[in-house]
Amino acid sequence: MTDQPVHILMIDDDEDDFYLVSQLLQDISPGQYDLAWAPTYSKAVEEVERKKHDIYLVDYRLGPYTGIDILHHFQQLQYKAPVIMLTGKGDYSIDKEAMQAGASDYLVKGEISADLLERSIRYALDEARHLRTIEEKEKKYFSVFEKAHDLIILADCDKNVIDANPAAIRTLLYSKEEFLQMNLKKLFFQEEQSRHFFDHICGEDSSLQTEYNFVTKEGKKLDVMVSAVMLDEAEQIFLCIAQDITERKREELEKQQQQKFIVTGRIARVIAHEVRNPLTNILLAVSQFKGEPVSVEESQVYVDIIERNCTRINQLITELLSSTRMIELNIHAHGANELTEKALLLAKDRLQLNEIKVKKEYIYPDIMVPADEEKVIIALLNIIINAIEAMTPGKGVLTINTERLKDKAIIMISDNGPGIPEETKMRLFDPFFTNKPKGTGLGLTSTQNIIMNHKGTVHVESEIDKGSVFTVVLPAN
Repeated sequence: MTDQPVHILMIDDDEDDFYLVSQLLQDISPGQYDLAWAPTYSKAVEEVERKKHDIYLVDYRLGPYTGIDILHHFQQLQYKAPVIMLTGKGDYSIDKEAMQAGASDYLVKGEISADLLERSIRYALDEARHLRTIEEKEKKYFSVFEKAHDLIILADCDKNVIDANPAAIRTLLYSKEEFLQMNLKKLFFQEEQSRHFFDHICGEDSSLQTEYNFVTKEGKKLDVMVSAVMLDEAEQIFLCIAQDITERKREELEKQQQQKFIVTGRIARVIAHEVRNPLTNILLAVSQFKGEPVSVEESQVYVDIIERNCTRINQLITELLSSTRMIELNIHAHGANELTEKALLLAKDRLQLNEIKVKKEYIYPDIMVPADEEKVIIALLNIIINAIEAMTPGKGVLTINTERLKDKAIIMISDNGPGIPEETKMRLFDPFFTNKPKGTGLGLTSTQNIIMNHKGTVHVESEIDKGSVFTVVLPAN
């Protein structure tokens, strides 16, 4: 930021929201931001056409108009000032549409803090300056190109790569020579995304900013935020800047998982309170019922039914609480390979019964991790059993990979089963969610809880008819 205040226009028909944002900006740094307000669409258009503000905060809902209409007006004016869209909770489709229409970022109303707002404004301004530098100061292009941490690729609408910066070469694992002989669509994880990209950048838009999935030379999928702009209309040459947001998305997922466990723990305690009270009464009734003057055969039948169901309900409650509560750990240093081998040993009978082949690709020397041996083995065993049950007997191949990534130990457990549908994958770690006729739906919930208690993460990648990969990430010594 410079010594001059940052001039911000907030386009929002809710005065309360304007007041709240004003207070947040004051909390960041009094005098650093100059906030103006446009309460209507017509006033907003008038202010935008003046081009007097450094950045714009735009509410999605503006009476009969939307924030997307404002973004379209920016495009008509060819005005590229940064815009941050303000949306409602859970409006992912709106967020995506806003980014495609040119928004620099989006924030969810009700979740905006001073720090988050400051970071978003700073990032949007920095990004805008970065793009202006590329477009307006061609003499500095090669310096930015070489030193940028983002992936920068120069290409044409015939999908030929003209140049790629060191960050792109380093991240995507291709050599400079391979890049220069490459069809750019090869970088996209899905053909549909490639088609979407070229239809926009080589169509009437001439610029776009959208989230895609790139794939490295070794087949690893990356989440990237791509900003592209047409540099030469005649030659159809464009510049593509891709920011690797894989870690950021993973951190967001971890935050969501933490929140989910807080809610799940609360539900578990409610269930325990509500169910165990009547259980006490049922067990007392059983005790009294045994003394009733009825036939022994009739009495025993009812007693057995009541006791059996009481025991089952108690067991479910115990399992639910165990799978969601914070657990005490007996931490010692163990090898990632060692823990995986012990889990495989426990699954040996199931592997043999289902004639599953096991393929091991361990890193050496072994990666030492601080772990509760018993609990981590249980977590890995749950994943392995799930993989075994997903595969066809006699045709299954279970692949175990271990590797080190900086200060993390990575354990990947892959199967060649039918894959997991997207709607199922979203609920895979939810308590009591199961597709197995006799399953309790707590195995993967318990696995996730164990790994999170070890300050690690577990997530799954899956494609229909191509199998699934569970990735466990643990802190390494």
